[in-house]
Amino acid sequence: MVVLVVGMPVAALGAGLTSYEASMRTVRTQAAQRHQVTARLTSDVKGGDWAKRAAPVRWTDGDGTVRTGTALVKPGMAEGATVRIWVTRHGTVTIAPTSTLNATTSGWLMGAMAAFGVAVGSHAARAGMSLVLDRRRYARWAAEWELVEPRWSARFRR
Repeated sequence: MVVLVVGMPVAALGAGLTSYEASMRTVRTQAAQRHQVTARLTSDVKGGDWAKRAAPVRWTDGDGTVRTGTALVKPGMAEGATVRIWVTRHGTVTIAPTSTLNATTSGWLMGAMAAFGVAVGSHAARAGMSLVLDRRRYARWAAEWELVEPRWSARFRR
């Protein structure tokens, strides 16, 4: 019971905060390394379904360098349409940085998993101890019965 009352909150908070802090380091790193730019499509994007498609794009960096790359865009867009894309410091097209919501969700999920792990572990430990103690009790009972049974059943033979 002590493991559940003390261990579960400690494990949940420890795992949750550790996961959150690690995810927040990733968020800060990605936010520092990536930025959004406006790019123009260099060809039509075919398709009419909902899935984004890879399309060639062109944009101008802050220093005036014209760059090209491939980005995921909505289908059905025409050549010359503008899209917002994420790029690294080196001008490589990338995905959007991880958000603080992802870090928070990661922290809560890891905390919940740790709490669940402590609960399952303590239940398994209790069940294992109960099994061992029951086997010991049954062995003692069987040994005592071996001593008592002959005398007890003799009463009914008269």
